[in-house]
Amino acid sequence: MLFFSLLYPLLLLLTSDISLDDPRKTRHLLGLEGAEGRLKLFKADLLEQGSFDSVVEGCVGVFHTASPFYHDVLDPQAELLDPAVKGTLNVLSSCAKTPSVKRVVLTSSIAAVAYNGKPRTPDVVVDENWFSDPDYCKRLKLWYVVSKTMAEDSAWKFSKEKGIDMVAINPAMVIGPLLQPTLNTSAAAILNLIKGAETFPNATFGWVNVKDVATAHIQAFEIPSASGRYCLVERVVHYSEIVNILHHLYPSLQLPQKCAGDKPYVPTYQVSKEKAKSLGIEFIPLDVSLKETVESLKEKGFVHLSSLY
Repeated sequence: MLFFSLLYPLLLLLTSDISLDDPRKTRHLLGLEGAEGRLKLFKADLLEQGSFDSVVEGCVGVFHTASPFYHDVLDPQAELLDPAVKGTLNVLSSCAKTPSVKRVVLTSSIAAVAYNGKPRTPDVVVDENWFSDPDYCKRLKLWYVVSKTMAEDSAWKFSKEKGIDMVAINPAMVIGPLLQPTLNTSAAAILNLIKGAETFPNATFGWVNVKDVATAHIQAFEIPSASGRYCLVERVVHYSEIVNILHHLYPSLQLPQKCAGDKPYVPTYQVSKEKAKSLGIEFIPLDVSLKETVESLKEKGFVHLSSLY
């Protein structure tokens, strides 16, 4: 696993599933503006205690963004739960031993907020006071949701015990332009729709642009009064609406016209934007985010240009 930090001792960005020996996983980082003089790559292991001690040394702020996101897993404990929970605690343990660290920004998820068995209907507004119920999610085998819920809960308890100033960012499905040449789970959901899927899922999710997520992380570190959790959701829509927007943007695109299964559509709900606005976030509209996603997928070679027009 690989981790990178700006040499300016302000930011420590953590990411997972990256090998220093794989150019496909590092070339886009090394090619960033200013990387030659300000970017340093480290090897570390989420599951190895003390692995981050030397990485966070001298840092003022730590951004912990590493947590696997897979829908289909064979071993939830090994593939999702351990990296999320143990990895988060290992990073925080290193921060607790490092006097220079003034604040930790944790990338959590709306998955740790909205899954507790309460009704979610169009008139329901989810906010930062909601917490997902891991037992409820385990019964439904929502293992990614369980991993994010347990990781954030463990992080809050550890931070309180150790006196760490931590802020959590809780984004929904993150789309928009891809930085890396590989495909991530959220973008894959859009790619599947535009590459010949016969049906769209009967599912409702929140969506947010990656640029808004990045801005929120920076603001959460730089604004002294930032605290607690921040939900980041531009809109909550059913997959049928995603298909409608894509059809409007790309009329000639072959998109699925039927929903998987014959059950009623999973209802939408609302997510409060008020706290996110206190970070100065003005959300990029969903249709813009979808267009940026598709254009980025085209640029990265995941979909042929001729199929879009």
